[in-house]
Amino acid sequence: MLSVTPEQRRRVIARRHHLHGAAAGPDDVVSTLIGLHATDPATPFLSVFARSRTSTIDDIADAMYVRRSMVRWMAMRRTLFVFPASDIADIQSAVSTPLAATLRRQLLSRIRRNGSEPAIEGDPAVWLDDVEKQTLAALVDAGSATGAQLAARVPGLTTVIVPGSPSEVRQKVTSPLLTAMSADGLLVRGKPTGAWTSRGHRWEPLTAWWPHGLETTSETDAQSTVARRYLEQYGPATADDLQWWTGWNKTTTARALSRLPTIEVNLDGRVGLMLAESDLATHDSPPHATLLPSLDSTPMGWKERDWLLGIDRREIFDTAGNIGPTLWWDGEIIGSWAVAASGEIRTAVRADRGDEATAHVHAAAGELEQRLNGTVVTPSIRTPLEKSLH
Repeated sequence: MLSVTPEQRRRVIARRHHLHGAAAGPDDVVSTLIGLHATDPATPFLSVFARSRTSTIDDIADAMYVRRSMVRWMAMRRTLFVFPASDIADIQSAVSTPLAATLRRQLLSRIRRNGSEPAIEGDPAVWLDDVEKQTLAALVDAGSATGAQLAARVPGLTTVIVPGSPSEVRQKVTSPLLTAMSADGLLVRGKPTGAWTSRGHRWEPLTAWWPHGLETTSETDAQSTVARRYLEQYGPATADDLQWWTGWNKTTTARALSRLPTIEVNLDGRVGLMLAESDLATHDSPPHATLLPSLDSTPMGWKERDWLLGIDRREIFDTAGNIGPTLWWDGEIIGSWAVAASGEIRTAVRADRGDEATAHVHAAAGELEQRLNGTVVTPSIRTPLEKSLH
């Protein structure tokens, strides 16, 4: 069995994931990483910045909202991503459609279990179907609208789900239903309602992006396609890594992998998989410092991530396993960074990798500070090391 060391994996990922900053632009970055995490609205922009030295905020916004070659989509692990628009049909069949069924089932269960204000007359499932149809019709009529604007046109969206326990809060049907509808491929997240760091956005009907609807792809074929893309860009990896990354169960993961030409490899004592034709060469690329944002797709690409770490994981992860901003050197995480209220980027190197690494970190921080031009970005994932820099 071929053995692949952590150092080899780190250098391969640094090359594949453009951690040297030489990607051609936003479309190149998002295609390489399969998708950019977008739960934190700033992350896709900062993820592109880290990998494409020439890209601007306007370039990324143009790809997302003018050319529409990139689109925000609810997918793996109920996480919001930015994907290439050309990949959405496979993503929808492989991940999002099953997720939509789960989200809708959970919403119905909460309504039935907790009750609502006002009370729903008749079968909640029939009522929810009707509210969904009214919402889609209102959005098609409007062209684009915020959740609040849709709720003003569809009274059912303002129905409140009563808390079922002290840990729950009162919630209108608006947000969970729109989320389920987006996962089902009915709605698309359009332009933000504020700056590029804003969480607010407008909704658009799917037909505004795909006038003839999404291409129909079988679930099984789409899952094998997604598994292949994952191993191409994140392999070698374990079956558990793929299962965690996609949110699939073991059976689905095994079925998707069984249709691919994989070989087993030794990943520091664990059995991993890679495509038979995979290139593990590093091409002697010089090491480079990289500042990746919180929830960046590279460090969020595996269930087991200790092989990426040069520092104590407790400094850069929250208790749920989400990662904050990270400093990288030659494919290894060596510290964290933060944007101060003044716009200054501050860094903390915890793993000493020599004067060259430190100098490159400072240079990379200075470059990003110039590109942000005073914009203060506060990550949604706050970790001990990032907090210490404020």
